[in-house]
Amino acid sequence: MTSGPGLAGPNQEAHRQMAQSPAGAHGAHGAPGSQPGRARWQRWLEGWRLRSKLLVATLALLLITCLTIGFFSHAVMSVFLTRQLDQTLLGASDRALGLQAPHGRLPDPDRDPLDAPGQGRIGMIGVRITDGELISGGVVTPDGTRAALPESDAEILAAVPVVREPVTRNLSVGEYRLVAQPQPGAPGTAIVSGLPLAERNNTLFSLGLTIAGVSAVGLVLTGVLGYLIIRRALQPLEQVSAIATQVATMPLEAGDVNLPERVPEELTHPTTEVGSVGLAFNRMLDNVSHALAVRQRSETQVRQFVADASHELRTPLTSIRGYTEMVRLTEDLSANGRQSLGRVEAESLRMTGLVEDLLLLARLDEGRGEIRKEVDLTQLVIESVSDARVAAQDHSWTISVPEEPVVVQGDPGQLRQVLINLLTNGGRHTDPGTTVSTTLAAAAGGGAVITVADNGHGIPKPFQEHIFSRFTRADAARSGRAASSGLGLAIVAAIVSAHRGSISLDSEPGRTVFTVRLPGRGSGAEPGRSAG
Repeated sequence: MTSGPGLAGPNQEAHRQMAQSPAGAHGAHGAPGSQPGRARWQRWLEGWRLRSKLLVATLALLLITCLTIGFFSHAVMSVFLTRQLDQTLLGASDRALGLQAPHGRLPDPDRDPLDAPGQGRIGMIGVRITDGELISGGVVTPDGTRAALPESDAEILAAVPVVREPVTRNLSVGEYRLVAQPQPGAPGTAIVSGLPLAERNNTLFSLGLTIAGVSAVGLVLTGVLGYLIIRRALQPLEQVSAIATQVATMPLEAGDVNLPERVPEELTHPTTEVGSVGLAFNRMLDNVSHALAVRQRSETQVRQFVADASHELRTPLTSIRGYTEMVRLTEDLSANGRQSLGRVEAESLRMTGLVEDLLLLARLDEGRGEIRKEVDLTQLVIESVSDARVAAQDHSWTISVPEEPVVVQGDPGQLRQVLINLLTNGGRHTDPGTTVSTTLAAAAGGGAVITVADNGHGIPKPFQEHIFSRFTRADAARSGRAASSGLGLAIVAAIVSAHRGSISLDSEPGRTVFTVRLPGRGSGAEPGRSAG
């Protein structure tokens, strides 16, 4: 249904806005913006191996610990050195003040603050400031002399609070801790003393380098040793993974399956994580092995029953056919009687064919009756197509074979049955007038490729997956003719598999292609069939 222009109201507008808004676009998958990034981060981490995650987590924790220790060590050392420098600075400031007032007299305004004993430390600053102007003083140079300070430094020194509390200032000669105290007996005059922070800064820088170097060495050693320890600790888990991989590659779909692989007993201790995994894995393998054994016994019993029943049915079926023939020859039957007797004979023949098919499948399942000799597929294909043309004259039959003979190793009778079943399938389950094409070609590297194609209605997808299984019928989808036993293609798949070949199906409306690949003379086993 479609809505007219008159129905485009507030509801549609609201839906449109919701679809365009970020919340509407991502509401079903979480918060917008953050969820995709988080998903990428999770996918990135999921691709890492467990040992890598453990090693990175260990190094990250160690790095955080080193950074924390380094930060607090640097902070504590900075406070300690600054406090120590301030004590020295306050002592120097007090000595400078005491020099200005010896023997209780008023300060001598003409004396330099650096003339006091102990004031000759390299880099030390001692100046007298009166009404914001530098009167005297300077800085001790590395050669022990005194140098005047530039005007810019004088302005900074004059701005130091006169409160006997050290402050940090940047001067032209470097970073300094400064303290200003009033000069006794001289209003408006202050003595400013300063010590450089270069030594403290150098000490902190050396401490930082030491912590960084020790941390780097510790991280490298931890990474190497941690990798070795984690690798050794996860070795049992890798052994369990290797055993699981071996089991995963075993063919468990058919046949007698044996699972000898087990996790060693020393890796199944229930008190450890890896031991718990190993113990659980062994229990799972025991359960699977038991289930496979039960399945195999059941399949063997069914196959034996089918083989025995088929073999036992051959005698009564032969008797039925014999008695039917005798009745036809010795009794005077009405038209209805002859028709009924003909139906009995036809059904006995059909049942005989079904029994023979079941016996053949039983022999193929048991691997018996293999005859290996050179078979000329060219002649076999030509004869089989000729027989199919006679049996279904209402179809169009085409054939394409190479000029050179194509020879394989196998059972000529079984390979002939493969061709007959495929051609019969194409003729029986398609409408009159359908073209059935048979092509034979030599495969690269030896072997042969046989294709049987028709332009019928095709095979529905649900039946294609099970087309080579026994008693599978898709007759209604191919034509309206009488249903078959459903064993023809199963026999084809079994014979091809016994010849170490493969068979595949490609079907769509208007084209159905069966492709049989057989190995050449002396070739090894090819991969299993792709269907059936």
